[in-house]
Amino acid sequence: MHPDSGHPAAPPTGSFPLTRRDFLSTSAKLGAFLVAAPYVSRAASKGDALNVALIGCGEQGRVLLNAALKIPNLRFQAVCDIWPYNRTYAERLLKKFSHDAKPFEDYRQMLADSPHLDAVLVATPDFMHAEHANAALRAGQHVYCEKLMSNTVEGARSMVRTAREAKKLLQIGHQRRSNPRYLHAREKLVREARLLGRITNASGQWNRAVTDDLGFPANQALSEEKLHAYGYANMHEFRNWRWFKKYAGGPISDLGAHQIDVFNWMLGSNPRSIIAGGGADYYKTHEWYDNVIVIYEFPTKEGIVRTTYQVLTTTSAGGGYHEYFMGDEGALKISENPKYTKLYREARAPEWDEWVAKNYVSRPGSGEGAPPPVKPWEKPRPKLPGPSKAATVDVRETAELSAWDIPVTLDKAIHQPHLENFFDAIRNGSPLNCPAESAFATAVTVLKANEAVAAQKMLTFAPEDFVA
Repeated sequence: MHPDSGHPAAPPTGSFPLTRRDFLSTSAKLGAFLVAAPYVSRAASKGDALNVALIGCGEQGRVLLNAALKIPNLRFQAVCDIWPYNRTYAERLLKKFSHDAKPFEDYRQMLADSPHLDAVLVATPDFMHAEHANAALRAGQHVYCEKLMSNTVEGARSMVRTAREAKKLLQIGHQRRSNPRYLHAREKLVREARLLGRITNASGQWNRAVTDDLGFPANQALSEEKLHAYGYANMHEFRNWRWFKKYAGGPISDLGAHQIDVFNWMLGSNPRSIIAGGGADYYKTHEWYDNVIVIYEFPTKEGIVRTTYQVLTTTSAGGGYHEYFMGDEGALKISENPKYTKLYREARAPEWDEWVAKNYVSRPGSGEGAPPPVKPWEKPRPKLPGPSKAATVDVRETAELSAWDIPVTLDKAIHQPHLENFFDAIRNGSPLNCPAESAFATAVTVLKANEAVAAQKMLTFAPEDFVA
C-alpha cells in the first residue's frame, strides 16, 4: 500500500461538523445519474495561472505534487500536514521548482490565510477526506480528492451534496478514467467496435508480496497529545493508517477501489449483488483483512456480467495487477502497466482487419508468451466416429485466442492526465472524467465488500443505494 503518513485534520474543537442534512439521501429519481449544477471557476481567465494548495503531504501527496509540477500554469501557494517531516519535504520540493508555498499544520488556518486559491488537492487518509474536501468546497475552491472518496458511505454522500451546493468541481482520484489507453479501450474497442462481443465475465486482481509496517525516524515522532488531538491512537497507527478500521477500508478500499471502479465504468452499470470472503489471517498488527475475494453481479442491457476481484497482500504471484473483461468474441486484459495489457480475439469472431486499418488495434506481435494468430483451418472441429487420423484438437478444447496490441501509450506520470482533466475543467468547463456522483457509486460498491466478508452471505444493492 502507498505509505501515506499523517494528515492535517483539525482537532475536534472548532472543526466544521457535518450536519444531519449533509448525510441525508436526496429523494431523487432512483437509479438515475444525477446531473451536477453549473460550476463557477475562480480563474481570472483561461491563460492565467491557477493557485493551488495541497492538504496531505505524505507519499500519495508527493505523487500528486510530482505529477502536477509537470503541468504548466499552476502555482502552489500552500501545503498542509500535521507532521512537520512531511510538510517540510513538500515545501522544499516546491521551492526547487520556484513555488513559494506557505506551510500550515491546520487546514482551517490555511484556507483562512489563502483567499486567492482556485483549487485544493486532498491526499489525506480516507477518514478525513469528507472534512477536508467539504471545507475547501465551502471556502470556494474546486477540489481534487484522492480515492477512496471516503471510508463511509455517509462521508462520501456529504461530499457530493457539498459540491453541488457550493457549485464547485469535485474530481475523485480514480485516475484510470483519464488514462488514454483505458479511454481508448472503453470508447473504441468495447463500445464502438464491440470487439469483445457480449461481455459475460470480468475479473481483476492486485497481489502484493509481504511488506513490513512503516516506521519513522526516532527524532520525528509526534507527541501523544498531538496524535490524540488529530484522532490517532499512536504513531504506529498514524504511519500505517490504511490497516485500521477507524481510518480506512483496508486493501479492498486502498487497492481494489481502483479496479472495482473500472468494472462500474467499463460496464456502464452498478452491481446488484455481492458475496465475499476474506480475513486478517497473516499480519498480527493489523485490523483489516489482508486478503479479500469478491464476486459481483452486474446487470447490463445484454445480460448479467459476473465479476471476480481479489486483493492479496501476502504474495506477488498471479500475474501482477490488471482488469480482465471477457466476451464471446474477444477479451481485454488491461493495466496501468503496459506489459500486462493485451487484447485477444476468439477464433469464431469476425476478422479485425477494419479495426487494424483504423489503428484501433495492432496486429499480433512476436513478443515472448504471445499466442500465434489463429488461422481458419486451425479452428476446432468435432471428431467423427470411426477410424481416423489422430485429431490435433480435442472436441472439448477450443482454439487458442490470438493476442493483439492496443496502439496507445502513456508517456506521462499515471496521475498526470487525471489532474490535467481536473484543471482543464476549471479553466474551460470541460467534463470531469470522475465527478463526485460517479465516484460515490464506486464508494458504495467497494465499501460493501467489507460488509459482505463480515456477513458471510450474499448481500444485495438497491438502485437508490447509488444515488447521493
